[in-house]
Amino acid sequence: MKHSQTTHAGQSTYTKSVQSIYDFWELGILNTLVWRCPTKHLRYHFRKHVTLNHLDVGVGTGYFLDNCLLEQKRRLALLDSNNTNLEKAAERVKRFKPEVYQANILAPLHLPCKKFDSISINYLFHCLTGSIKEKAVILDSLSEYLHDGGKIFGSTILSHGVRQNFAAQKLMAYYNRKGIFSNTRDHRSGLRDELESRFTNVEIEVKGCVALFSARKGER
Repeated sequence: MKHSQTTHAGQSTYTKSVQSIYDFWELGILNTLVWRCPTKHLRYHFRKHVTLNHLDVGVGTGYFLDNCLLEQKRRLALLDSNNTNLEKAAERVKRFKPEVYQANILAPLHLPCKKFDSISINYLFHCLTGSIKEKAVILDSLSEYLHDGGKIFGSTILSHGVRQNFAAQKLMAYYNRKGIFSNTRDHRSGLRDELESRFTNVEIEVKGCVALFSARKGER
């Protein structure tokens, strides 16, 4: 396991106590009533793009891995800067004997591993500090670990280019003040620009405040 310091404030909020309610609160209540993208859409998106040789980045509680992966014979790796997240997710998917890497995802990665056919980054961008352009450095780092023809996919909560209800406006503002989110400048067009400058076959679907995206690594 590689170690590095956390570089974004939102990561420090994922303590064991927060993890104990995360699936119920964030994935159960907020996704449906506030962000207006029920978790079933995120599960479908994950299943659609995940492969048998997969790296999950920003693992959270391991919910999507646990609920979307069926085949036992697979290669699975976990990458996060928060050891609490890694321990929780690794335990949850121990049946797959995952590789576990702790590293600063905003810095150059030096992972001692082979490349993957798919990489997921769910609900990660909106927790990283800076503009979409600044956050997109993680796409360059992760691309080095993606086979040609492989897919990178995920989801993020946007503050611009989406329709927010009153609850979303208030909660997003509060989360940004507290440093849980850092997405006050995150726009759908900016996300598309950064993906298209690096990958092909870029697809972005917006449901409520959430952008679900996928892209392929290949010749331009």
